[in-house]
Amino acid sequence: MGKILVVIEHDHGQPKKVALATVSFARQVAARRGDSIEFAVLGSGCAGVAEALTGYGATAVHVADNAALAHPVAAVWAKVVSDLAKAIGATAVAAAATSLGKDGLPRVAVRLAAGMASDVVALVDTKAGIAFRRPMWAGNLLGDVVIDTPVQVISVRASAFDVAAPTGGASPVQAFAASVDAGRAAARFVSFEGTASSRPDLNEATIVVSGGRGLKPERGGFKVIEPLADVLGAAIGASRAAVDDGYAPNDYQIGQTGKVVAPQLYLAIAISGAVQHLAGMKNSKVIVAINTRDDEPIFKVADYGLQGDAFVVVPELVQKLKALRS
Repeated sequence: MGKILVVIEHDHGQPKKVALATVSFARQVAARRGDSIEFAVLGSGCAGVAEALTGYGATAVHVADNAALAHPVAAVWAKVVSDLAKAIGATAVAAAATSLGKDGLPRVAVRLAAGMASDVVALVDTKAGIAFRRPMWAGNLLGDVVIDTPVQVISVRASAFDVAAPTGGASPVQAFAASVDAGRAAARFVSFEGTASSRPDLNEATIVVSGGRGLKPERGGFKVIEPLADVLGAAIGASRAAVDDGYAPNDYQIGQTGKVVAPQLYLAIAISGAVQHLAGMKNSKVIVAINTRDDEPIFKVADYGLQGDAFVVVPELVQKLKALRS
């Protein structure tokens, strides 16, 4: 019987959905191996996050509360996580494959002399034990990774797992005296410039309206999909081609080199469906494609497709939705 340490990312005093999806992953591993699950909460003034997690069935919730952890820097974060993993005797460390997880977990693996599987989307039972399935070649191939080191480190593609629900009970909250030396880190926190928006965050949204290169600025650009996003309460995304051409900001980008999302509804508007983009959204529950050409790759993964000019179709769709709402 082992022990899985799940590192919880949080924001505004609450665990992020990507962290709760990682909890679902840990529960699947625990069900197969009989492991126990413990949570790690790192930050400054994060007692409220720990309290919010006490009903999720963990054996313990460990809190490393330190001013130097207020804004995570990968090197500092990794040292605290690895120190905690050693202190509790963790046999596995898991976190969401976010920018922090992708930057910090390999450092944790080095500190623990552990094998690592990154961007895991599923578990596979093999004779050698559990294999961790991960996408390769922009998702065109799936590889199964077996980790044979005493400690395993796993980053989890949160879009592949459901958000965990509370199981009841109350987990004990335990303080962890983190040894932090931010001055020795190669990188340091300077400032954070967030994007203020009334729309949902792309990683958290249940509906995403995404635009591509076909939304030419001279015809109105991304402004044509904004009313659709507003009426649906959706986040706005973009293909890499649209971002590269300056049609949309970088934080809208969805794809292999952008954000990976799996909302309940994904509307791909004027997006051709290049492999790079499909890698970031093809696990969406329902995909709707609107494009002037019906032979684009996006239609091969779409549940519903409409051939038409987005600058004509989308305003009509908005009108219909508003009429239904009223």
